Amino acid sequence: MKFFNQNKILNLSFKSQKIILIFFLLILSIGLFEALVLSPEDYLQGDAVRIMYVHVPAAWMSLGIFSFIAFLSILVFIFKNKNFILIAKSIAPSGFIFNIIALVTGSIWGKPTWGTWWAWDARITSMLILALFYLMYLMAWRIFENKNYVLKVTSLIAIFGSINVPIVKFSVDWWSTLHQPASVNLISETTIHSSMLIPLCIMTAAFVLFSLLIFLMKYNTELIKIKNKGLDRL
Repeated sequence: MKFFNQNKILNLSFKSQKIILIFFLLILSIGLFEALVLSPEDYLQGDAVRIMYVHVPAAWMSLGIFSFIAFLSILVFIFKNKNFILIAKSIAPSGFIFNIIALVTGSIWGKPTWGTWWAWDARITSMLILALFYLMYLMAWRIFENKNYVLKVTSLIAIFGSINVPIVKFSVDWWSTLHQPASVNLISETTIHSSMLIPLCIMTAAFVLFSLLIFLMKYNTELIKIKNKGLDRL
């Protein structure tokens, strides 16, 4: 499957990066001000709860991105469109970054609230497993040189790893864990107060823009590699 006009895509992407960067910095600044200044302390955790405004969006993004990668990998097997795998390859690094941020901030948050940096809690353990799937996915692109083989391997890693996504999501409901049940729900009542929900949503929007920015940078790099090699396909 041939790519679209690469020059047009690159020009549009480079222009988009500048606009997205401006919006990212603007929304991030608003989000940090809301989270660190305007939002209240938690009645139990105090100021430690402010870690939530980085930890939770990072966890959401890592889960969402891996699910998207798995979805694209399924489409590759069905439609044989290798452009999908190029998109998946380009967005994976930001998902891995968010996964690591979620683990690190969760550990920092756990020390004052649980009294320990790490616990083999179901949510924490399943997030660590997700990070390992991200790592395997990214390493596979570097290890295997055969293009057809690496496409199959990375797609299988993503599809198989997607089984862990609902485990991460519902681990707090299925097992007795240190994590509290979800406070933000799309299909049921949200239990978090608006004074905390608003900065949480703003920070999530900032993380989405950051992910999009990293994706465009990586995607441009991949297109430039293909262009320099004189190829019109993967």
